[in-house]
Amino acid sequence: MNAATQLTPERPAPSTAEGAWGWLRTRLFSTPLNTILTVLMLWLLLMAVPALIEWLFIKPDFAATTAQECQATGGYCWAFIAEKHRLILFGIYPYDEQWRPLLASVILIGIIVCSCIRWFWRPFLGYMWIAALVLVGILMWGGVFGLSFVENSRWGGLPLTLILSTFGIAFAFPFGLLLALGRRSHMPAVKAVCVVYIELIRGVPLVSLLFMSSVMLPLFLPEGFSIDKLLRAQIAIILFAAAYVAETVRGGLQAMPKGQFEGAESLGLSYWQQMRKIILPQALKIVIPPLVGIFISLFKDTSLVVIIGIFDLTQAAKVAVSDAAWRGFSTESYLFIAVIYFIFCFSISRYSLSLERQLDQGQHR
Repeated sequence: MNAATQLTPERPAPSTAEGAWGWLRTRLFSTPLNTILTVLMLWLLLMAVPALIEWLFIKPDFAATTAQECQATGGYCWAFIAEKHRLILFGIYPYDEQWRPLLASVILIGIIVCSCIRWFWRPFLGYMWIAALVLVGILMWGGVFGLSFVENSRWGGLPLTLILSTFGIAFAFPFGLLLALGRRSHMPAVKAVCVVYIELIRGVPLVSLLFMSSVMLPLFLPEGFSIDKLLRAQIAIILFAAAYVAETVRGGLQAMPKGQFEGAESLGLSYWQQMRKIILPQALKIVIPPLVGIFISLFKDTSLVVIIGIFDLTQAAKVAVSDAAWRGFSTESYLFIAVIYFIFCFSISRYSLSLERQLDQGQHR
């Protein structure tokens, strides 16, 4: 047998990575550096988690009803949350009418959840949104059906945060799409306007836009004409988020293969038909992760409206700890709203991962 026909010598079987030990070895102890990091993280968890559990659930006196009783235990003051949770969640909305913002929040969360379920992605979903927003407006403002009128200066807490973020996302997304298409337009005037707007808005922080909308905008309005402070803040949030959505969508459009555009043109479709039926669905699927990041940031950034005197969730938590009888419990207050923000942001993040998996099924064979 010559050298060309010699058989390849047998090799040992590859080491298995199945089972718990295989998973640990490949994921946590694959290299010396990973081993050191794993041990360090385990040490930090062993130091932090037991202390946190003790502070939250072991030390507290769940029967405590006063600040003095809470301070004596040295644990988390659940009595503070029991006493102030309605102020934190609903702000200075009339106490006897707080079932209305609660129901409005449930309606908003419900319509958002329905919008995340693919079965509802049908034309009637638009009518559901219109009906839901009308109900929210009726519940929050009142003045009809026997409900007392409550001006929006008394809105606050979680419902206001949900309203600002929901309307901000709902209007910023289509506006951002138009800006992205305008920036890629072949018409110089349209492209220039979109570029100037996007770069100008992205070059300043949201705080400055909120400040300008609250303080400077009224100076340029005609005498006797005014825009509600909450509406001005909502417009500033929409304009700010739309610029970031536009740049993200533009990245998705640039990532599209040129053949997709050529194929759409070869079908004889108009520009808007190409965008609606072929280009934008694929581009948006590419940029789901950064878009979700923008939406999560927008939900959290609504807390910045506190600088213009709007009583959002963060301001409500701040007011709750200003009570002389409950001073010194700011940790409890801010941890409470941190959990609320985490629940919403984590839910959005998990849904985006699920949506990516659903839309990516056609890419695998």
